[in-house]
Amino acid sequence: MRRALLFVLAVLTLPAQALELKPFSASYTADWKQVPVSGTAERSLQKQADGRWLLNFKASMLVAGLTEESVFRLDGTSFLPQTYRYERSGLGKGKTVELDFDWDAKKVIGSDRGDQVSLPLNRGVQDKSTYQVVLQADVAAGKKTMSYQVVDGGDIETYDFRVLGEEKVETMAGSVDAIKVERVRDPTQSSRKTVLWFAKDWNYLLVRLFQVEKDGKEYQIMLKDGSVDGKAVKGS
Repeated sequence: MRRALLFVLAVLTLPAQALELKPFSASYTADWKQVPVSGTAERSLQKQADGRWLLNFKASMLVAGLTEESVFRLDGTSFLPQTYRYERSGLGKGKTVELDFDWDAKKVIGSDRGDQVSLPLNRGVQDKSTYQVVLQADVAAGKKTMSYQVVDGGDIETYDFRVLGEEKVETMAGSVDAIKVERVRDPTQSSRKTVLWFAKDWNYLLVRLFQVEKDGKEYQIMLKDGSVDGKAVKGS
């Protein structure tokens, strides 16, 4: 469940036809099948005065809450994470992650749940938030399979995805045409499932995420309202 909130996505560069980054904000309903209380989630991308981008995600409900923040910059068409911060409370033990990406020294340094992190850093490596923006852009560019190198815990893991096709998603903002994407996992290694939907007409904004955890618990976020480059999201 906690990983689903992160949604809550080893590619070095984007194709020339990849979508232009635009600021967005979106709010979602968040539902756990085993919990009778719904929660809320918010996600936003903003360009800073120094040209870097700030990606935020927050989720809360009666029994849990988390915040996630990434700062990254673009160098040509390469996404370069700068800092990553994550904090979770209310789900058993709390969790805090702080990572800094030193591109001059080519190292990722920081801590994950109190354990020190020190990893080699090469272009293409993403944090657990920025890879979602790269995925969003790759889907917009028409890619059918994607693979990313992501700092996960004290290691660099490979995240694989594939496009399943097009599908309409009924949201509180209306019906939107979306591209359906799933995380590819080895079924002999993991029973978890992650499916995401990106709105074609709204700069491929994430409009739905569905997750099944290894213990069978289900989690979903669904778009409530949002805006892309200052324009309110409206479905048919």
